[in-house]
Amino acid sequence: MGTLTGKTALVTGGSRGIGRAIAERLGAEGALVAVHYGRNAAAAEEVVEAVRAKGGSAFAVQAELGTPGDVATLWEGYDRQALEHSGSTDLDVLVNNAGVTPRGEIEDTTPEAFDEAVAVNMRAPFFLAQQGLKRLRDGGRVVNISSGATRIALTDIIAYAMTKGAIDAFTLTLAKAVGGRGITVNSVAPGIVDTDINASWLRGDEAAQRSAAELSALGRVGRPEDIADVVAFLASDDARWVTGQVVDATGGSQL
Repeated sequence: MGTLTGKTALVTGGSRGIGRAIAERLGAEGALVAVHYGRNAAAAEEVVEAVRAKGGSAFAVQAELGTPGDVATLWEGYDRQALEHSGSTDLDVLVNNAGVTPRGEIEDTTPEAFDEAVAVNMRAPFFLAQQGLKRLRDGGRVVNISSGATRIALTDIIAYAMTKGAIDAFTLTLAKAVGGRGITVNSVAPGIVDTDINASWLRGDEAAQRSAAELSALGRVGRPEDIADVVAFLASDDARWVTGQVVDATGGSQL
């Protein structure tokens, strides 16, 4: 019996990187996992199969966040498949992980890139949670993936950092709003993590790896599983008395 046996979880951006690790970990804990993806259906199905191969249950849900009707599309797909798999549309854990990272100093950031970051990183989680609260059981969990960039000034991802700062404010206020239902809301803030999104500058470059590792007090680059383990804790009953918090999961970067 895992810590989430009998529960249902939705992980946005669950087809790769940190999202994939979260989906697989929650599945290993016994949850029925809805693996959301934007465009890569094959990648999402790979995650579903990985969860099932370990004895868990999962299904994929498509919606391109940041586009008109995105939230409605996602929840319609979730409702349909959740009913098929569990006989209910109730939800226990919502993980807002999907995001985009526009790179550029303030003078290089275009309105289009900024608007996309706001739409995917801020607007989508807000309205996913708004609509998700109708499905979320009392005592449920909302976990938002933030970033160490809200604490560490990185000028080349200024727009991204701004959106993640908003997520932390959202986390704090939503926790107050839903606390009466026993629902906890927390943020997890990763640092540099070895994922596909960082592959272009991190993998295969020993100097970049060494520099990234040196930022952490623990002397290494983060792994997706490092973040997934924190999310699994916050999703469990062990974290029942933790809400409205930002959990730093940067490995002690720039302490």
